[in-house]
Amino acid sequence: MVKSAVLGFPRMGPNRELKKALEAHWAGKFSEAELQQAAKDLRLQNWQLQKSQGVDIIPSNDFSFYDQVLDHSVLFNVIPKRYQDEKLSFMQRYFAMARGNSTLPSQEMVKWFDSNYHFMRPEFSNSTEFKLVGTKPIDEFLEAKEAHILTRPVVIGPVSFLYLGKAEKGSQGLDPISLINKLLPVYEDLFRKLAAAGADWIQVDEAILVYDLPEKVRAAFKPAYERLSKAANVKILFTTYFGDLGNNVDIINGLPVAGVHLDLVRAPGQLGSILSLLNDSQILSAGVVDGRNIWKTNFKSAIEIVETAIKKFGKDRIIVASSSSLLHTPHTLDSEKKISEEIKDWFSFAVEKAKELSIIAKAVTNGPDSVRSELNNNTKSIEARKCSKITNDPAVRERQSSVTQDMHQRKSEFSARNKEQKQRLQLPLFPTTTIGSFPQTKEIRLARNKFRKGEITEQEYDSFIEKEIQAVVKFQEEIGLDVLVHGEPERNDMVQYFGEKLNGFVFTQNAWVQSYGSRCVQPPLIVGDISRPKEMTVKESKYAQSITNKPMKAMLTGPVTILAWSFPRDDIPRSVQCQQLALALRDEILDLEKAGLKVIQVDEPALRETCPLRKKDFPAYLEWAVNAFRLATAGVENDTQIHSHFCYSDFNEIFDAIRCLDADVVSIENSKSDLKLLSVFDSQNYPACIGPGIWDVHSPRVALLEEIQDRVREILKRVPAESLWINPDCGLKTRNWEETEASLKNMVAAARSAREEYKA
Repeated sequence: MVKSAVLGFPRMGPNRELKKALEAHWAGKFSEAELQQAAKDLRLQNWQLQKSQGVDIIPSNDFSFYDQVLDHSVLFNVIPKRYQDEKLSFMQRYFAMARGNSTLPSQEMVKWFDSNYHFMRPEFSNSTEFKLVGTKPIDEFLEAKEAHILTRPVVIGPVSFLYLGKAEKGSQGLDPISLINKLLPVYEDLFRKLAAAGADWIQVDEAILVYDLPEKVRAAFKPAYERLSKAANVKILFTTYFGDLGNNVDIINGLPVAGVHLDLVRAPGQLGSILSLLNDSQILSAGVVDGRNIWKTNFKSAIEIVETAIKKFGKDRIIVASSSSLLHTPHTLDSEKKISEEIKDWFSFAVEKAKELSIIAKAVTNGPDSVRSELNNNTKSIEARKCSKITNDPAVRERQSSVTQDMHQRKSEFSARNKEQKQRLQLPLFPTTTIGSFPQTKEIRLARNKFRKGEITEQEYDSFIEKEIQAVVKFQEEIGLDVLVHGEPERNDMVQYFGEKLNGFVFTQNAWVQSYGSRCVQPPLIVGDISRPKEMTVKESKYAQSITNKPMKAMLTGPVTILAWSFPRDDIPRSVQCQQLALALRDEILDLEKAGLKVIQVDEPALRETCPLRKKDFPAYLEWAVNAFRLATAGVENDTQIHSHFCYSDFNEIFDAIRCLDADVVSIENSKSDLKLLSVFDSQNYPACIGPGIWDVHSPRVALLEEIQDRVREILKRVPAESLWINPDCGLKTRNWEETEASLKNMVAAARSAREEYKA
């Protein structure tokens, strides 16, 4: 019998119940006991829901209050010294590591592989004392067991855990992988405890095998799993996902584990090589249902893959599984009442994907006739999408065919543009600005909801937005910022907002996906060829410029980021979709320029994170990604200043691509990375202007004046004074006004003092 399995399930709940509970707890309105009970209720609902869809193997320990990597760090006592204040309770320490507090910054936050999920990066030192702190995986396994559901606990593998971390400040020179032998005994202890609780399998995620790994990291796998396989009477499912194992495939050969999971959605071609490496008793978990996108599974293709494996191993050694955790997909289609039935029929969210797994398992176990109706309906859905007029727009394809190389080039080189921009904008040394958004207050969200529900008219809503813009502009003028923004009160999300105004997208009512902590996003769904039917941002930006004499910066999200933070089509290349977006944004940028906006920021925070996981695939991706940005921005005049923003990225590997964007000013996340991101800009003599983030906007703590002053001085050792802009790390949407006002005033004061010091 072929069994079905889910590798992980969305944890927020169908109506973002966890988000609401967390934020109520942080606001002091929800006790820790109430938060724990809400979490327990959600876990039980998720287990029962998967069981009701017919899933045979259900995960546990995939739940988290903030991030599963942070949970793992805390569980194994990987807690940096700065958080080890005895006055902090367990949960206070946990949330301090995640979010910071009034005295402590949070840990570094980075992207989880090439997904849109963030994780808190573990920090190791030579004095790290690995031990079990708490019993979370055991407790959650027993919770499910009490509900008569035998789950498969999920843990992050030891090699991936160390590789994804970094040396704690003060432990430079430490390679975390050198700690593997100190770490493994704690894994053995955990596995013994899970086995004693009744677990017969453990899913151990070693996703880093999709990377180009140093040899010493590759060499760590076999010794580690030789130890772990003997630790307890429990079977290990060695789990990989997000791509092809490539040159790491040899690690599987002879690995002493009971089973191996492969992502056969992103890398179906690796099946043959793995089948030849597994021994006569190992099972294969075939990831044939996409854990990263929202399209229905093509049953015909998935079943063919599974049957190929069955011919080699037989039915009892095959598991039909999601390609990765379903964390990256929305909860359920049942919540969507406004999408047309034609389009809705093309989609599958987490609950529906669980059902798909059950259907595929039945089809290959009992034969296709056992699920004939489901297979026939699936075929109709797949074909209907291919032929739909919604999917195909000849006018868009025709415009793409007329794009020329000249359309990717600015009129002059940066040095010439810079002179014209300085004359036009008349900015001081170390100009100050923000990244775009200002706090999204309760009043703003309430007005937006009322407008969406038809409770207020468009005129009333526009009047409200204008008043919000007036307040934000007045505040910026009063504190002395140099280049202003309108604050984006009309925008719900930096990608959703644009998708709602473009042809080719559809939107959901409740298809939320966790980004980090309580932060959820509602990605647009790209269903067809993309075009801009009318202006998207000109009205608000033009109004904001009309009420100030200072330069107003218009804000757009770039084509790569809109694509990366949407659910893209899977029937045409991403490069084609990205070029369509670039052409739509080119029209918008030219209209902004005509409206009098001479500073235009096109954010591309996803440029690095969207890079392929293998270095050999970088050049092809970067070529189309850079060309898309240039196609969008290159049509403006020399004296129009193009900005771009990047966050939470390692730029060393794509520095040449950032240079090739030919932006006039780039701002980057910098506050959490100890200035390491600046090293490449320093060593490579970056030709344009740069705004390294001065303070972390993802923490509720106020950035102190002295801290910002010290940071500016350090930055000036690496960045020429005439090239330096001063700005926060990212937008201020998630901060409150009290924090924002205090931090921005300190930032402006620091810029002024830097000007005086520089003159002296």
